[in-house]
Amino acid sequence: MTNSTNQTNPLLIQGGMGVGVSNWRLAQAVSKEGQLGVVSGTMLDTVFARRLQDGDEGGHMQRACQHFPVKELVDRVWQRYYRESGKPAEAPYLNVPMIGVQPTLASLELIVLANFAEVYLAKEGHQGKVGINYLEKIQLPTLPSLYGAMLAGVDYVLMGAGIPKAIPGILDGLSEHKEVSLKLNIQSTASSEGGNDTTYLTFNPRDILLNGKTLKRPDFLAIVSSHTLAANIAKKASGKVNGFVIENHTAGGHNAPPRGALQLSCEGEPIYTKRDEADLEELKKLGLPFWLAGMYGSAEKLQEALALGAAGVQVGTPFAFCQESGITEEIKTSTLQKVLDQTVTIFTDPCASASGYPFKITNVDNSLSESAVYQARERVCDLGYLRSAYTRNDGSIAFRCPGEGEADYVKKGGLADDTVNRKCLCNALLSNIGLGQTRSNGYEEPPLVTAGDHIAALSQFLSPGESSYSARAVIELILGKQLVKA
Repeated sequence: MTNSTNQTNPLLIQGGMGVGVSNWRLAQAVSKEGQLGVVSGTMLDTVFARRLQDGDEGGHMQRACQHFPVKELVDRVWQRYYRESGKPAEAPYLNVPMIGVQPTLASLELIVLANFAEVYLAKEGHQGKVGINYLEKIQLPTLPSLYGAMLAGVDYVLMGAGIPKAIPGILDGLSEHKEVSLKLNIQSTASSEGGNDTTYLTFNPRDILLNGKTLKRPDFLAIVSSHTLAANIAKKASGKVNGFVIENHTAGGHNAPPRGALQLSCEGEPIYTKRDEADLEELKKLGLPFWLAGMYGSAEKLQEALALGAAGVQVGTPFAFCQESGITEEIKTSTLQKVLDQTVTIFTDPCASASGYPFKITNVDNSLSESAVYQARERVCDLGYLRSAYTRNDGSIAFRCPGEGEADYVKKGGLADDTVNRKCLCNALLSNIGLGQTRSNGYEEPPLVTAGDHIAALSQFLSPGESSYSARAVIELILGKQLVKA
């Protein structure tokens, strides 16, 4: 296995946000400035397939795919999804088939190629480091996703929303093109004990590439909220853990739930206490670098983090609304205007995400943040990334999502209460980046935008008279005199 230990750590990690928000353009822009640019690995197969159906504007996907080692694989994916002139605006996208415990070869090929292309483009034209971010909760595509990213030479893998103890050993195996496996998390049903089954997802790189040189093993950073979880992962992980991102509950996207029984404020948000703060003195005893995240997007907070023993900070929200991010220009412009008008709000919703984790929501017009828009949407689960596995009474494995119709969910053994106020993040997050589905009846899937509590301070990145800002402006403001270009 190739030794990948870095001699120096980045001061600034750009958060791997949402679906296509932290895209290759944003990661590339950050990495060119000598910091760690990170692409989001969530739902990349669907993002890639929809880019192809839109005609691959700029030819970027084609350029990346020309460097993939198996031309025949590229041709198969291209033939299925590429539309030279782009699909008609009113026509639905062809959905990527939902992946199962035993995915088809076509699914594996698309996942591998999509992750390869995103990392390849992020690394193109500079010598900086690039990472990719995954959610531990979304397990089914994880193994082929990691392999595709590694084929493109990804430097870091970051993972949160769970306890990713198995990933370091998987990275070790994939670097040698060995078959790897990942234990599938299985829920119990309302009618049976379940949850005792041991089912493994497997992936054999030889299904993609028959012969290949040893791949660089990327550094692995676990995203956690507590020193206790960090210590558990450091001690029990299947391979080397290279560090941690310590993300508190003010960060955007999914937050770790509060410790103990869930208590809600009068506004309906989870209540966090001192118990939910990581003990940095205990964390330092692990002897591994760590970065602090959650309202650390300023020069003062960087200095505070360094003084506390951190290697640096991870910053998300300021990058989410910069020029290079994947969020549509309409949403960026309207949100930044709300920031200037001091009308932007953040609500930590305990129910929105099918993952069961609290999820931060920004007030965006005509989005699922508005009750009327949410109520008007027909509940449908046709992408399925946040589905959970469960055991049927006959012992077979199936999948369900509390964001689907209540009757369907209950029929699969789920509890009706789990469906209350759930939102379809899969479809909504694609709408955030201009890749939302248009239904055959003309209905357009609405967006749902997330951001951290730091959003109210985004005006600091706007120059007088300007309505947008660059990723470089964020880096310069946070790093100041410490800015070192690659």
